[in-house]
Amino acid sequence: MGLTYLHTMVRVKDLEASMAFYRLLGLEETRRMDSEKGRFSLVFMAPPGQPECPVELTYNWDGDEGLPSDSRHFGHLAYRTDDIYALCQHLMDNGVTINRPPRDGHMAFVRSPDNVSVELLQAGDALAPAEPWASMPNTGHW
Repeated sequence: MGLTYLHTMVRVKDLEASMAFYRLLGLEETRRMDSEKGRFSLVFMAPPGQPECPVELTYNWDGDEGLPSDSRHFGHLAYRTDDIYALCQHLMDNGVTINRPPRDGHMAFVRSPDNVSVELLQAGDALAPAEPWASMPNTGHW
């Protein structure tokens, strides 16, 4: 019996704001489906060259008010980056809060506009500690 990874789905309240956030991470739209009958949109976004590793953004045109209160719960998305400091700086420069800064040169956490936790991991060995990250406190939770 084989198993193939398909995607991770997250519900979003503002499709454009969420897509902008994931673009800041470096993801690109790989596929989209708009259902007039079902009144929803599915947008798949993945790292360049990795269409097999998407996050599916599910947007309900009429809102999510009728869904169970736990409909948004899951752990986190995780992405590896070649330079965690540069990516975190890019995100900060674009208004994203770094909830858990990469003080160790290896790991950081941010949250999407829909409060989805996103883990960022440095590829290879951890980078040497550097400011402003080494002394930056946590903000909120991740």
